[in-house]
Amino acid sequence: MRKVISLAVLAVGLFGTADARAQTIQQNKAVILRAEAEVWSKGNLAAADEIYAPDFVCHFIDGIEWRGVKGIKAAVASHRTSFPDWRESVEDIIAEGDRVVIRIHSTGTQLGAFNGISPTGKMVSIEEIHIFRLEHGKIVEQWGMPDVHGLLEQLGVPGTASMKAQSSTNSR
Repeated sequence: MRKVISLAVLAVGLFGTADARAQTIQQNKAVILRAEAEVWSKGNLAAADEIYAPDFVCHFIDGIEWRGVKGIKAAVASHRTSFPDWRESVEDIIAEGDRVVIRIHSTGTQLGAFNGISPTGKMVSIEEIHIFRLEHGKIVEQWGMPDVHGLLEQLGVPGTASMKAQSSTNSR
């Protein structure tokens, strides 16, 4: 009888833990969806205080790095100055443990300078992949992989179209 009770207690503990993990994963997804909708797509910088950890760090594939809540707010403000109508639509979201991965479709019209490129008035549309790590319901780390080449090509940056053609030829 004692073994049966012990196994029952163990089973309740294990299932409770699985339920808690599933709940944490769902909460982590909700945090990321809120970051995309509120901070990036609406420019609501006040929401960043609730979504990002004070020691947040973002690593981008092209070497850019942002640190802290001030860093994310500065990055969003700068980006939205360049692309005031910037929108990010989450196409896929996958989560496991403390990680959330999203594939997004981003659009915006360049009405301000962007990385030394004068305003073009051109609408851009790119795909991005981001990996996030969360702790205690806040984003603490992010790895970003936007299609920078596609963005620059759409803005008409000289040489990007030929780079794409060369890249296609080399990959065959």
